[in-house]
Amino acid sequence: MEKSKKKLGLVPKLIIAIIIGILLGLYSPSFVISILITAADLFKQFLMFIIPLMVVAFVTMGIADLSQGAGKLLAFTAGISYASTIIAGSAAYFVASSFFPTFVNEEVVSKVAAASDRAIEGYFSLTITPLLETTAAVVLAFVLGVSISTMRGKEIGDTLYNVFKDLSEIITKVLNRIIIPLLPMYICGTFAKMTYQGTTFAIMSVLWKVFLVVIILHLLYLLIAFTFAGTVTKRNPITMMKNQIPGYLTAIGTQSSAATIPVNIKCAESNGISEEIRNFVVPLCANIHMAGSMITITCCVTATLLIYAMPHGFLTLFPFICVLGVALVASPGAPGGSIFTATPFFPIVGIPAVGDIASLLQAMYIAQDSFGTACNVSGDNAISALVESYYRKYIKKEK
Repeated sequence: MEKSKKKLGLVPKLIIAIIIGILLGLYSPSFVISILITAADLFKQFLMFIIPLMVVAFVTMGIADLSQGAGKLLAFTAGISYASTIIAGSAAYFVASSFFPTFVNEEVVSKVAAASDRAIEGYFSLTITPLLETTAAVVLAFVLGVSISTMRGKEIGDTLYNVFKDLSEIITKVLNRIIIPLLPMYICGTFAKMTYQGTTFAIMSVLWKVFLVVIILHLLYLLIAFTFAGTVTKRNPITMMKNQIPGYLTAIGTQSSAATIPVNIKCAESNGISEEIRNFVVPLCANIHMAGSMITITCCVTATLLIYAMPHGFLTLFPFICVLGVALVASPGAPGGSIFTATPFFPIVGIPAVGDIASLLQAMYIAQDSFGTACNVSGDNAISALVESYYRKYIKKEK
């Protein structure tokens, strides 16, 4: 029997792509860079076409599924999840805006600004016009999602729900078979171009510091979340965090909230969460609670705005954070799915949804996606303790 070949994960592929891109940018002739830029631009156009369809498919299904089921318990769980995600993103912004300017200095900004002096482009481009503008896709998704969730089974049947469920499966397949496999090529082209123009090393000098801050924020968030949940529910937060370690490590290894659900349910059981609550909250929060992802995206966006000397005040970032709190619901299960869901909303902070800056942001996020996922799923069990407390005090008594 042949031994099954181990596939190289997305993060190693991206690291290799970045290294190759830097080497090509340093040592290859300009025509090679132009070929890479041409290929990356074609991919970018396809991605631009897919993004509105992805928004319609995933956000519609996320809202439609979210509103089905357990009434008050569902509303309470969704409310806590949203509040947790928004608070995490807002706190991340204040930390990032306070610390990042200490290493995103004038030298870094000037090097990036000077890149335009050595501009290089691809040989040709192909424009693929999206079926919908991103804003129209968001509005359509919200209208359809809310309508399906409130009317399904009462005024309409399951036909429209099943259509969008199938569309969601199709877009997931496109992401897994086309977007994700070709992403390293896209990132390679981006870094080859940035290196040729002379900005890569200035940016890379910032990225590792951003990563360090992000991981520290993840751990601080979990410490605060479990301390709060433990205090409210009269559980030992240290024991709760200790019991969460298997779920945290599983999420790092799989980069998938969905794949971590069985282990996370066991973690909830170890924390004394009842079967009916853990089986309800853990799978639900795997889709709607994205505090770790929000911390990462907020820090990466803030760093990018600083690097490119763009406005980065709280009033610029907060609407972006609030919109993502909803949009990240049911973000695709592929590694890095949250950043692709967030990409259409980059224009809220002044970043184009496609282009060099967007691809840089995608690379920054995916490089540490597993830690964001681990933070997401671990926070789910802090929420499960709060939900059980609410259930026992206010709902179970009514029965």
